[in-house]
Amino acid sequence: MTGTKNIRLDHRAAIVTGAGSGLGRAMAQGLARHGAKVAFLDIDLTRAEMAARAVRGAAAAGEVLSVGADITRSDDCEAAVRDVVAAFGGLHILVNCAARGNIHVQQSANTASMKFWEADPEQWTRVIDTNVNGHFLMAHYATPPMIAAGWGRIVNITTSLATMQRVRNSPYSVSKVAMEGATVVWAKDLDGTGVTCNALIPGGAVDTPFLEPQSRIDLAGRLQQPEVVVAPMVWLASDLSNGITGARFVGKLWNDDLPLSEAAMKARGGPVITPVPTGTR
Repeated sequence: MTGTKNIRLDHRAAIVTGAGSGLGRAMAQGLARHGAKVAFLDIDLTRAEMAARAVRGAAAAGEVLSVGADITRSDDCEAAVRDVVAAFGGLHILVNCAARGNIHVQQSANTASMKFWEADPEQWTRVIDTNVNGHFLMAHYATPPMIAAGWGRIVNITTSLATMQRVRNSPYSVSKVAMEGATVVWAKDLDGTGVTCNALIPGGAVDTPFLEPQSRIDLAGRLQQPEVVVAPMVWLASDLSNGITGARFVGKLWNDDLPLSEAAMKARGGPVITPVPTGTR
């Protein structure tokens, strides 16, 4: 098979967090167009509903629903998973995409600069709470129904190694380093369950709402569109990716004109954290 256009996900149910805009919206709509039942989850229910409405009832699209939830709240995450399972009859895919960016720290009156010791501690903590703890909470509640089904996918949206090391880029970069590590650890924890865990990155700056104004100016004409991650996301959500876990895939390296196995191989970037032998430090 060449390209992802013929992949069907009709018997799969998914939750995509941060689905009201940006990468989350693109992936949620992409999964739905390939037949998956998709819950568009966002802290802003109106935004989630607008994103879901764009594909609701489209030809060959799966059922969609919008969910308002704050992923930093355990009760919200538990209720969201419970309601989605009840609505769709199960859950097979979790895409952890919801995030806060550095723009939220920069805009604080208590931030002197983006050097870590001059940033607003409260906003710094909110970024970590959303981008790390929120992803854990969603995975914590979403994983049991996947294990019960004997098949599942957790996809953590992270970022490039260069971005993780960029000066004055914390706490965003710190949160993404944490999720790269979580991806490797969770993949090992899930070994033998039929559930996989992988990371997916765009592979460059993307035109999303929380991109800083100066970055938008600096990158004028070079920003990627959120749809850059849709093709690898659809492949990861399919049976074609069975057994692939603890890896990362780069959206801009995916060539949908290639046979799928070759496209996946070329887009595979490997984890940031290299596994070490058991018992070593």
